[in-house]
Amino acid sequence: MKNKETSGIIAGLLSGLLWGADTHYSGVILMMLPFTLVDPRLAGASLLLALFHDGFSAFMMTGELVRQGLLKQTFKQLTSKSSRVVMLAAVLGGPMGMRAYLYAVDAIGAGLTASISSMYPVVAAFLGMLILKEKLTKPVWIGLALAVLAVLGVSLSGDMMQSNTHVIGFLVAFLSVAGWSLESVICSIGMKEDLNPKQALWIRQWVSTIFYLGFITFESDLVFSVTAVISQPVLWLILGVAVLGTLSYLNFYRAIDTIGPVKATALNISYAIWAIVFSILLGGAEFNPILLLSAALMIVSSVLVSQHEGA
Repeated sequence: MKNKETSGIIAGLLSGLLWGADTHYSGVILMMLPFTLVDPRLAGASLLLALFHDGFSAFMMTGELVRQGLLKQTFKQLTSKSSRVVMLAAVLGGPMGMRAYLYAVDAIGAGLTASISSMYPVVAAFLGMLILKEKLTKPVWIGLALAVLAVLGVSLSGDMMQSNTHVIGFLVAFLSVAGWSLESVICSIGMKEDLNPKQALWIRQWVSTIFYLGFITFESDLVFSVTAVISQPVLWLILGVAVLGTLSYLNFYRAIDTIGPVKATALNISYAIWAIVFSILLGGAEFNPILLLSAALMIVSSVLVSQHEGA
C-alpha cells in the first residue's frame, strides 16, 4: 500500500515537471509560423496548437494500447458508464480547459498563465465536496485563503490590465481552472471501475481531438489550417511537446488513480514553478519575484488542500 502511494506521489510530481516544460515550449510555438499569421482561413492559434498537441498524443496512446494488447478491449468498453464519464471529463479538460490554457499562454505569457491555472486543485477540492461528498477541514480553508492571496499577487505581478487582450487572457486562464478542476474530479469517478489510466487517457485525447476538429471546421478552413502547420518546420517541435504532454497526462492520470484527484492535482501544480523556471532559463524571461512567490504560495495552498480527509 505504501509503495503504491509512493509511486502515485512520484507520478504526480513528474506530471508537474513535464507540464512545466510543455507550457514553456507551447509559448515558444505560438510565436512561430504559422501561428503568428493573420488569415481568415486559418484557425485561431491556441485552437490549432491544441488540435495537433492532443491529436499527436491520441496517436501515441493508440500505439501504446496496441503494444499492450488493450485497444480491442478499450473499444468494447466505449459504451460503458465509466467511458461515458471519462468522455465528459475529456470535453471539460480538453476543448474547455486546454484550449483556454493555450489562449491564455498566447495572451499573457506562460509564467503568468501557469500561476493562475495552478489554483485548480483548490477548486477541485470544492468540487470534491459537492460531487464526491468530501468534507472540507481547517487546512483546506487555510489553503483557500492562501489561494486568494496568491491570485492577488499574480494580478500585481505585471501590467496585465493594460489592454483588453490581457484582461481577456486573465479571465480565460480562470476558465482553464474550471475545466481542469471538473476533469480531475469526474475522471476519478470513471477510473474507479473498469478503466485503467492509459485507457482513460486514450479516450480523453481522442474525444478532445474530435471536438477540436469540429471547432476548426466550423470556425475556419480545416484543410488550409492543417496544411499550414504540416508545411512548417514547427511541426517537429509540436511533436516533441506532444510527447512531453502525453507523459505528463499519463503520470497525472496514474496519480489520480493511485492517490486520488485532490492529492494528484496538488502535486501536479508544481508545473507553475517549473514553467517560470523554464521561461527564465530557456526563454530569457525577466525574473519576477512577485510572480514566483505567488506561484509558490499557490503550491503551498494546494498542498494544504490535499491534506483533508477526503483526499
